[in-house]
Amino acid sequence: MIPAGTLNRSTALRLILILGIVSLFGDIIYEGSRSVTGPYLLLLGASALTVAFVAGFGEFIGYAARLISGYLSDRTGDYWTFTIVGYLMIGAIPLLVFVQAWEAAAVLILIERLGKGIRSPAKDTILSHAAHQVGRGWGFGIHEALDQVGAIIGPLVFAVSLALFGGYQTGFAILALPFALLVAALIYARIRSPDPAAFENERVPVQAPLHSSRILLRYGTFTFLTMAGFAVFPLMAYHFSAASVVPTAQIPIFYAIAMAADALFALVIGKCYDRSGITVLVAVPLASIPIAALAFSGGYYHALAAAVLWGISMGGQETVLRAALADLTSIKKRGWAYGVFNTLYGGAWFAGSIVLGILYETDIRILVGYSVVMQGAALAAFFWLWRSVKTNMKATG
Repeated sequence: MIPAGTLNRSTALRLILILGIVSLFGDIIYEGSRSVTGPYLLLLGASALTVAFVAGFGEFIGYAARLISGYLSDRTGDYWTFTIVGYLMIGAIPLLVFVQAWEAAAVLILIERLGKGIRSPAKDTILSHAAHQVGRGWGFGIHEALDQVGAIIGPLVFAVSLALFGGYQTGFAILALPFALLVAALIYARIRSPDPAAFENERVPVQAPLHSSRILLRYGTFTFLTMAGFAVFPLMAYHFSAASVVPTAQIPIFYAIAMAADALFALVIGKCYDRSGITVLVAVPLASIPIAALAFSGGYYHALAAAVLWGISMGGQETVLRAALADLTSIKKRGWAYGVFNTLYGGAWFAGSIVLGILYETDIRILVGYSVVMQGAALAAFFWLWRSVKTNMKATG
């Protein structure tokens, strides 16, 4: 007879894997399009500031919507409905095949980002329940790694499309297939695990909770500063194309490389988080410090290095920031907590994107300096957070 705990761990792992596959298909669609958003909007007549605004505002509404959807998902307890509705909105991306103006493309891009905001707190809450059984860092790491497999495939779809057909329309049309597979996998996950909260009914050894308003404040400060100085990839891709740093057909490949770095680092930092706790957050600003200088003031290989570091930083953000938040909050308020902190995350990224877009058209040297200063401030905020965590653990231990 199989022990109940073993069965729960096995069932939880299956849910993590299925949700990872859902995200894999989602990222084929979204990350595939994001790899060419900058050059595509440029082709349709948009400026660098417009590209930065659309990308940043898309991230902002995606994260701002989480404040509402996180609250409502907690109030209703219907996490699956929010997850499914949000994923259905990713179907806006294949419709880019029909657009003729950058304004229409921007609207579809923003619709997809809104869908991301609707689904993310609920999906992360479901995932946090399942990850409780296997270790939150490892659970989120597995999910992020599968997610990034899709993020590798998506840009390659466009790389092949550009090489064979010389345009973007074929690539957008192909994205209808992973969208259909996404819907099927999502329905399967809902049928197999209708009550994910049950995974946290049993006591499973995990990192000791770090509940403290002081820690949450410092955690939020760290998150804000590191994201305010973190460039959106479409602006980097815009520069690669506009400055002829990277051939247009290779830009999606650069993005695929970034996503591969993201996937591999997510697994590593997830395991490290389960062993060492919040200390591993220091990797995020450390990886981000050189990105702007490499991306905006270097040549081909500097751009490649920037793409790799960008992926590493994203891997840390998507894994540890989400895993740590689950350990900082109670089960009944987790959707709300994900909504609040993701709104902060997206708001900082949006504000930083606007600043970077303006500085790009003003003076690239100031852009680089701004990014380095913000990541340095984030590094200082990390040590501020780390001291608070150590003090809290001593007081409760």
